Amino acid sequence: MITIGLTGGIGSGKSTVSSRLAELGAFIVDADLVAREIVEPGQPALAELAEAFDGVLNPDGTLNRAELARQAFATPEATKKLNAITHPRIRARTEELFKQGRESGAEVLVYDMPLLIENGEVNKVDHVLVVDAPDELRIERLVQHRGLDEDDARRRIAAQIDRETRLSAADTVLDNSGSLEDLLTQVDGFWDGL
Repeated sequence: MITIGLTGGIGSGKSTVSSRLAELGAFIVDADLVAREIVEPGQPALAELAEAFDGVLNPDGTLNRAELARQAFATPEATKKLNAITHPRIRARTEELFKQGRESGAEVLVYDMPLLIENGEVNKVDHVLVVDAPDELRIERLVQHRGLDEDDARRRIAAQIDRETRLSAADTVLDNSGSLEDLLTQVDGFWDGL
C-alpha cells in the first residue's frame, strides 16, 4: 500500500481532491472528520474546549464550531491552546484508522491532513500531495463559499504555514487556480501515475 499525505491551505480545494481520490478507490483517513469526532458530546476534548474557551457550547451541548474558530484563530496563543487539546486525540484516532486502512486491502491510503507539514507528520506518508492556490483566491473562496468574513479568512490563512513552506515539502503539487475540471483532470492524472 502506498500512503499519500494530502494537504493544502484552507480554501485550496483539498476536500475536492480527497473526494475524487475516494471515488477512484483510495482509503481516506480524513483528519478533519477525526477532529469533529473527538469533540462530539461526551468526548473529553469537548469538556476541555469548553473550559479553555468561553461560550463555545451550543444550548444542546454540542460544539459551536464557528465560535471556537473565531476565538481559536484570533491569536497564535489561542491556536496553540486549541491544538494542545485536540491534536493528541486526533493522532491517536488517526493511528486506529491507518490500521484499518492497512487491513482493508486498499492499494492507496490517503491521509487528508491540513496540518501535515506543520505537525511534522510528513514521515507518516510515502508521498506528499499539495493542493495549491494563491492566497487571494483562497480568501475569495472562503468568503463566497463558506460564508467567512474577509478578516476571518485572512486570520485563518495566517495561522497556517506559508505557501512557500508547504510547496517546498511537496512531492507533487496540484494547481487549483483554474476550474474544477482542471483540478479533477490533474487528480486523475496523479492517480493514473500511481
